[in-house]
Amino acid sequence: MQLIDQAGQYLAPAVSAYGAAVLTRAESAAVDGTANVGRRILQTVWHRRDELGRADLEAAVRDVDEAPDDEDAAAALRQQIKRALREDADLLDELSKLLPAGGETVNVTASGERAIAAKSITYAATGDNATFGGDRRTDA
Repeated sequence: MQLIDQAGQYLAPAVSAYGAAVLTRAESAAVDGTANVGRRILQTVWHRRDELGRADLEAAVRDVDEAPDDEDAAAALRQQIKRALREDADLLDELSKLLPAGGETVNVTASGERAIAAKSITYAATGDNATFGGDRRTDA
């Protein structure tokens, strides 16, 4: 499912930031946006599950919390989301609304001295004596 692929990237950061309490904790302004999207996804699924479904989701979250680099634990958590989606037709629409517009993921990498990276940028000047529109920019 495409939604699982899109949502999956938010789950581990949420568990990393909030721990096993991710299912019940309030959003924290100190936590980055990716983790907060994951927290909202996990809480939405958790609130829509029955007692057994909640217990299974809690166990999967605990496994990811205890072994954040374990791909099997991450896959088991994604499987819990898939199961919830199969059992609740309205959940797909609700989770889709939580994902950033278009489900777009942008990875930008910069390396090297004075390298910059940006998804979109209006103005960037790097290096010594950089200029823009005849206006000399210098370090203050």
